[in-house]
Amino acid sequence: MNDELFEINSERIVRAGISRRLFLRTTLAGGASLLAGRAATIFAAASASDNTSFTIGGDLAVNRLGFGAMRLTGEGIWGWPPDRENARKVLRRAVDLGANLIDTADAYGPETDELLIAEALYPYPKGLVIATKGGNTRPGPGQWVPDGRPEYLKQCVDKSLKRLKLDRIDLYQLHRVDPKVPMEDSLGALKEAQSAGKIRHIGLSEVFREQVARARKTVPIVTVQNRYNITDRKWENTLRYCEKEQIGFMPWAPVGGTRGMTNTALE
Repeated sequence: MNDELFEINSERIVRAGISRRLFLRTTLAGGASLLAGRAATIFAAASASDNTSFTIGGDLAVNRLGFGAMRLTGEGIWGWPPDRENARKVLRRAVDLGANLIDTADAYGPETDELLIAEALYPYPKGLVIATKGGNTRPGPGQWVPDGRPEYLKQCVDKSLKRLKLDRIDLYQLHRVDPKVPMEDSLGALKEAQSAGKIRHIGLSEVFREQVARARKTVPIVTVQNRYNITDRKWENTLRYCEKEQIGFMPWAPVGGTRGMTNTALE
């Protein structure tokens, strides 16, 4: 977001009753914030350093404002970022500012995002939670194809562990539900990995309320990550369900709807 666009959109947000300071501080993280358990607003948390915490799965305390690393790649979420060292600095700075949840996926790059996180932050500081995802393949830049086959997901978990230099992934999310594979089969593979000590907690991404309820019959679901921002609220029912059930809701593109924003949309 360039300075001029930020000035225009932040002024509109101020007129809508959201403070400019809060918008700026929320925007700086540019990543995943946990909303469940509070008022369902994208601006529930102010900053990574002074916001309240949320406990994932009953034992992972994280600040509500985390850092989403998807954009630390090349164009089309493909390949390495143009300035690899600067990307590493961004990750370190996010942690310095208090972000203790870094969200990524094996599909970002693909693979380069996870490698970059390990390059920048390993050995990881105490209390830092790395959340990643699997089940989305990348035929090319800007292309995404779900693959929820159990054998593929098991492979994804093992490779993410290696790239991130982890013995166990704190939060592993099914990146997309594959319409060609029963959800129970996909989640069954993650449950096996969890039982083997490779995964601590399991989450979902881009799912309807009914899918979350269905998934919970197979394995405990501790987070849901859907696109959600001030102008894109189609997942409102899912958010409400997560809030009710105390499931962490991690919005991606939390300020992604600001381009071309109108006063009507804000209201």
